[in-house]
Amino acid sequence: MHGKLLMAAAAALLGAGAAAAQADVDFYPGAAEALDLPFSEAVRVGDLVFLAGQIGTSPDTGALVDGGIRPETRQMIENIGRILRANDLDFGDVVKCTVMLDDIGEWAAFNAVYREYFTRPYPARSAFGADGLALGARVEMECIAAR
Repeated sequence: MHGKLLMAAAAALLGAGAAAAQADVDFYPGAAEALDLPFSEAVRVGDLVFLAGQIGTSPDTGALVDGGIRPETRQMIENIGRILRANDLDFGDVVKCTVMLDDIGEWAAFNAVYREYFTRPYPARSAFGADGLALGARVEMECIAAR
């Protein structure tokens, strides 16, 4: 009896995996394509939109903005907002953020800017210190939004 239940559970899981593999998926390369970067800015799977990590680069120059954690955070979140809008979403649709800080001691400064864009109910969020972010960035954030 136990073996039959195990086989039924395995078959159900395999069926769920096949259904997920057939899910409606769209890739949105955005600016990454123009820069010949090997990733998409966003990928939609069903009702979820996964945004690639963003840093505080100017859309005009591609260089990090000057001034430290606050200006970088503001530009990074503006970049995220641009991608959200391009996918008919806004900050209220974001359900999860993952934050990487070059210096975890800048957590409070990051949070001050983050609160200018995200309001209650806040998305779920994880954060950790990271060494060696792209282009020497002080912060990077990736998000998941739901339609």
